[in-house]
Amino acid sequence: MDGIVGVYKEVWKKLNISNDAFIRTSDRSHEETVVKLIDRIKKKGDIYKGQYEGWYCVPDESFWTELQLIDRKCPECGRAVKLVKEDSYFFRLSEYQDKLLELYRKNPDFLSPEFRSKEIINRVKDGLKDVSITRTTVKWAVPFPGDSAHYIYVWVDALTNYISALDWPDGDAFGTFWPADVHLIGKEINWFHSVIWPAMLMSAGIELPKKVFAHGWWTVDGRKMSKSLGNFISPIEMAERYSVDALRYALLREMPLGEDGDFSEKTLTARLNNELAAELGNLLNRTLTIAEKFDGELAGKQELPDPEIKKIDDAMLRLDTFGALNEIFSFIRAANKYVNDKAPWKLKGKELGSVLYNLLEACRIISILMSPFTPETSEKMNMQLGVKTGTLKDCRFMEYNGKAKKGELLFRKIR
Repeated sequence: MDGIVGVYKEVWKKLNISNDAFIRTSDRSHEETVVKLIDRIKKKGDIYKGQYEGWYCVPDESFWTELQLIDRKCPECGRAVKLVKEDSYFFRLSEYQDKLLELYRKNPDFLSPEFRSKEIINRVKDGLKDVSITRTTVKWAVPFPGDSAHYIYVWVDALTNYISALDWPDGDAFGTFWPADVHLIGKEINWFHSVIWPAMLMSAGIELPKKVFAHGWWTVDGRKMSKSLGNFISPIEMAERYSVDALRYALLREMPLGEDGDFSEKTLTARLNNELAAELGNLLNRTLTIAEKFDGELAGKQELPDPEIKKIDDAMLRLDTFGALNEIFSFIRAANKYVNDKAPWKLKGKELGSVLYNLLEACRIISILMSPFTPETSEKMNMQLGVKTGTLKDCRFMEYNGKAKKGELLFRKIR
């Protein structure tokens, strides 16, 4: 397990993914929080002892009903399941059916994206059964308080991570950051996060997260990536071959975040060549080539429209990165059209100064808008534009005060 943790940390570092903390459910502070949560739910009267029988997928650590199995195999991974029967402690999930339905009705954004909500709501409407929350055979898990023969089921343990990371119940971080704005999860664990977790929080008297967003899978030839299937693609290899930013961009650009998408190097290459190199990179390169030779005054009226900042901001708040990038590239294409229409290589004096002002400001704004998606590229743009890193409030045409100096191409086309 320590080796796997190290791999994840190294991958995130190489892919320029930042995090405030890396939480492991084996951390002592986490185990203490799990016990506190279970004790609170027990005091509410929502835990009782009984006997559990169900179909268990060992690799996925998940239980399934007879109806959910596909050809008597796990509906998620397709591997064999085994029938498990043992004494267990149960959480009274059935008591929260009406409360969960009321939650979904009053907070329509809680289950996101919207097209995934119907499945959850219909399953809850069909009736909820109490869920087993302990095992007797998994000795490495957190011991169940009051009964040393039982260990807390991995998913109850894992879900508690959201509040143990914030030092619930009395930590300053919990008071500052909870309730969470969003839980971003894979669609295969949507049931745990959208049904079991909010019911547990209701039982414990803890405020619920504002949204659960279930993203889709990257597939290859329509099948989920899996080492066991042999169709796994290494993100590190892709990043080393095409650059980290090209990979990040292609993944976010190819499909809306909530849907499944089929990955291929062909589409990645097309995005790199046609958008990052030919549109974004070429715009900056043409602008700086002319700016370096210009020794007049960079001043004039704004001739390019401001980008649709509200649309972009709203899309990002909805986790619609696909829609946000559509809007950003509409602005990039408008700037490229402006270059072609104005033909600045034919201009001189004040007229050229005015056109350059518009182009340099457009590039500065684009570097800000692209920074969540291609952070290294935005830094390179700022260096060549001679400006400091800006924020969303700076995405408007102002007085350009940088010193342009063309550097290496942002992206090189793949032949």
